[in-house]
Amino acid sequence: MFSHIQDDRARMVDISSKPDSVRRAVAMGEIQLKPRTLEAIKNRQIEKGEVLETARIAAIMAVKHTSFVIPMCHTIPITSIDVRFDVGIDIIKATVEVKSTGQTGVEMEALHGVSVALLTVWDMVKSAEKDETGNYPFTRIDNIRVLEKSKQ
Repeated sequence: MFSHIQDDRARMVDISSKPDSVRRAVAMGEIQLKPRTLEAIKNRQIEKGEVLETARIAAIMAVKHTSFVIPMCHTIPITSIDVRFDVGIDIIKATVEVKSTGQTGVEMEALHGVSVALLTVWDMVKSAEKDETGNYPFTRIDNIRVLEKSKQ
């Protein structure tokens, strides 16, 4: 005789009974850089190339592949991705807006997009950000968060 034992294994949530709806999420995060690095970005003087356009493409790719990186995320149809950057004296703010029509939200996709955009910026400028010991005492990524989430 067999009996079913309830366990605490990780599992994907069943969304099959949820109706499709338009989903939207906006996430934001920041990377602090040296002011001279920001000037080099603005003047297109970074050795690896165009920083913000590379980060934009990386964010779009990250949004589209979220379910491959975060195990319990559902694969969902993405209908729109908008990536924006605001550049200050020593900070870049990345904002990612994601839309979908489906059964589950898109906040993880937006957060993943922001995270990868900021990591890409760091990778693109790391030679400018290193100190004499090869470390990054000034550079940091902060404040990654969901700004908005909605469904219609």
